[in-house]
Amino acid sequence: MSGRDLLATARGQIVRGTGETHRWQVEAVLAGQDVRCLAVDPLDRRVVYAGAGAAGVWRSGDGGRSWAPAGLGGQAIRSLAASPTRPGVVYAGTRPPALYLSEDGGQSWRELPALRAARRFWWFSPAEPPGLTPYVQAIALSPTDSDVLLAGIEVGGVLRSADGGRHWSRHRRGAVLDCHSLIFHHSQGQWAYEGGGSGGGAAVSRDGGERWQQPRDGLDRAYGWAVAADPARPEVWYHSASPAPSLLRGELSPPAHVDGRSNAAIYRSAGNGPWERLAGGLPEPLHHFPYALVTDPSAPGHLYTGLANGDVWHSTDHGDTWNHLPVNLGAGLRDLVLV
Repeated sequence: MSGRDLLATARGQIVRGTGETHRWQVEAVLAGQDVRCLAVDPLDRRVVYAGAGAAGVWRSGDGGRSWAPAGLGGQAIRSLAASPTRPGVVYAGTRPPALYLSEDGGQSWRELPALRAARRFWWFSPAEPPGLTPYVQAIALSPTDSDVLLAGIEVGGVLRSADGGRHWSRHRRGAVLDCHSLIFHHSQGQWAYEGGGSGGGAAVSRDGGERWQQPRDGLDRAYGWAVAADPARPEVWYHSASPAPSLLRGELSPPAHVDGRSNAAIYRSAGNGPWERLAGGLPEPLHHFPYALVTDPSAPGHLYTGLANGDVWHSTDHGDTWNHLPVNLGAGLRDLVLV
């Protein structure tokens, strides 16, 4: 690994890992800010945004070494996305569900009220009691059409806008209703991917988020979370999952969130073939949930996963074999990005 640093969210702070094959340095930044999400600017990977609790949005211009407030103080930020087509454009999703837009790198923000108006009475989130208040869990921006964006609600589904967020569809049929992650392919705007906690646990769209399918052949776990796609081959994508909770087994919470007992796995889909469970050196099963899956836009075939205990694994061959990196980014790891 060269020229890439790792940033992760772990128990409310950002942890930054810098290193080569055998030597790593780890430091914690933004401690005490309740950081929930990270987003790298695809047009300048030195620029990173972080979403916190009442502290709003933070911005780094040096790959996560230093940070400064970037607006929306008082808003509970749950998702961020920087535009791959328009410099300085950033979207932020909140709890309760609302969407904000900045066109100057976080110096100023305005709400796009149509997302708030699209809320349905049955939206809820069991993840953050009390109140079961839903939120925008994920935002995905098309790499080829700046007007097309997707918003994933936990629990509320996947909504699509074709006019920059001024109007929104209802939940796209075929997408996972309980959205956990949502991305477009790095360069192919027709391909979008979702991981979630209902249905088959993962969904794919091949027409820019209009229509979705949930391929299930080969999956033996239905509670999904992270998705990623190879930058050179959009038909090759990845998905992390663990078993759905079972009342018969006395499980009120998904095993994914019980660290040390997640019974999880990472899967790969290639074209229309069945899902393949990836091993190649990974623990089987993964007792710490793989909340993060990340591909490198400059390195096809490379895949990283961040586990709930802070461990990071790396593959250079589409997940066929894995190396355990000599770095730990902290227990409670949820989000992971490359800068």
